[in-house]
Amino acid sequence: MTQPPFSFQPVSAMDVPRFAGMPTFMRLPHVPMGSEHFDAVDIGLVGVPWDTGTTNRPGARHGPRQLRDLSTMIRARHPVSGIEPFVARKCADLGDCPVNPADTMDTLGRVTEYFTALHAAGVTPLVAGGDHLITLPVLRGLAQDGPLGMVHFDAHTDLFDSYFNGCKYTHGTPFRRAIEEGLLDPKRMIQIGIRGTRGGDDVEWGLEQGIRIVTIEELYDTGFDVIMAEARQIVGDLPTYVTFDIDSIDPAFAPGTGTPEIGGFTALEAQRMVRKLQGLNLVGADLVEVSPPFDASGGTAWVGASIMFELLCVLAA
Repeated sequence: MTQPPFSFQPVSAMDVPRFAGMPTFMRLPHVPMGSEHFDAVDIGLVGVPWDTGTTNRPGARHGPRQLRDLSTMIRARHPVSGIEPFVARKCADLGDCPVNPADTMDTLGRVTEYFTALHAAGVTPLVAGGDHLITLPVLRGLAQDGPLGMVHFDAHTDLFDSYFNGCKYTHGTPFRRAIEEGLLDPKRMIQIGIRGTRGGDDVEWGLEQGIRIVTIEELYDTGFDVIMAEARQIVGDLPTYVTFDIDSIDPAFAPGTGTPEIGGFTALEAQRMVRKLQGLNLVGADLVEVSPPFDASGGTAWVGASIMFELLCVLAA
């Protein structure tokens, strides 16, 4: 029997129902690094199923699997921009990056090695976490030619120095470490949606480094379009990474996360902000902190998968 020719297009729901078959991100072909068709991949969707950096409610290690499952509802064309990312670029689910659930430093090394190789192969990553510490080794892999800019959607700055007797590597510390390591240019960073009760020097330290920190109050008072225009100006034309913590969205829309904060923006407002990133020099993006144990309905994962599609469209445009 002759095998059908290989295609980078998602499986059609007209051929296989969306609830059937092996789930991959957005029903794309599974093309692991080093496999036959890997050299043709432009954008690789990758899971990093790890949450040992979590300091409170765990479960984000299960995020990539649930995001894959819920993403089978994603269709081919963006409803507003008309972008068809699976036509514009060769996209594939690369599978999951190797991790060690019992060893933080070993995992950081494994993830760094994986994304260094991905970057060397010329593949643009769209990453599904996992807790927010995973972004640090992703940045280590991508910032080979100098510090990157960053657009960061989050309820929290993740700029703390340490936690619990001096632990330097948690989901609350990745961007302080990234700045110290020269992976990020703080003057080309903007954090959007920051809110919640506070403790520590994270905001003060970030402002001292030159990071633009936009609280949720300022976002609403100033206006979404104004803030996103400022974000574009801050990162400019140089290489930039986008990181999206699902807890930036109000828990009314995305309750399934480890550190929810009330008073966030809506899912639609999140979509519209991500769309404003089109045309920037983006080297990759991630969606993190979806925790299925706190997402009984799967609604948070559906929001997360939808934001991943928004990110995919701006990467592919």
